[in-house]
Amino acid sequence: MEHLMGLLRIHIHRGVNLAIRDVKSSDPYIIVKFGKQKLKTRVIRKNTNPEWNEDLTLTVADHNLPVQLFVYDKDRLSFDDKMGDAEFEIGPFVEALRMRLDGLPSGTIITRVLPTRQNCLADESRVVWADGKVVQEMVLRLRNVESGEIELRLEWTDIPGSRGL
Repeated sequence: MEHLMGLLRIHIHRGVNLAIRDVKSSDPYIIVKFGKQKLKTRVIRKNTNPEWNEDLTLTVADHNLPVQLFVYDKDRLSFDDKMGDAEFEIGPFVEALRMRLDGLPSGTIITRVLPTRQNCLADESRVVWADGKVVQEMVLRLRNVESGEIELRLEWTDIPGSRGL
C-alpha cells in the first residue's frame, strides 16, 4: 500500500464512428492496460457508436507509465477482431493534482494538453477544476484502424495510508 500513489478512475463515456467488423456493425468492448493491470468494459451489441458510461479504476504506483486502450469486436465463433488502439499519459493530470488547488472556481482550466504526433489526442484536452476536484476529459483517436474515437474522463482518488502524490 505504501508504494501506491492513488487511484485513477477512467470514465469511458462512448465510442464514435468505430470500425465495422461484422456484416453491418460491430460488438465493441475496450480493454484498458496500465502496467500489469488489465480491465475490460462490457460488450455493446451491434453498435459503432456505443455508449458505455462505465468507470474503470486503476491503482497508480508509477505515473510515468502510459495507459493503453485496445478496442475489440466480440465474436462468438472466432477470435475477437481488433478495432484499433490508443494510449495516453497521465503526467499532466498528476502534475495538476499536485498543485492542491482547493478554492478555485468550478470550471477553471488548470492546463491544456495539445494533440501531437506522439499522443493519440484527437483534440485539445483540458485539465479542469470541477466541483472540488481535478478532472481531465479527452477524445482519443484510435490507431491501426480506418476510423474511431473514444471519449473518456479521468478522476483521482487518494488512498489513506498510501504515499500519495
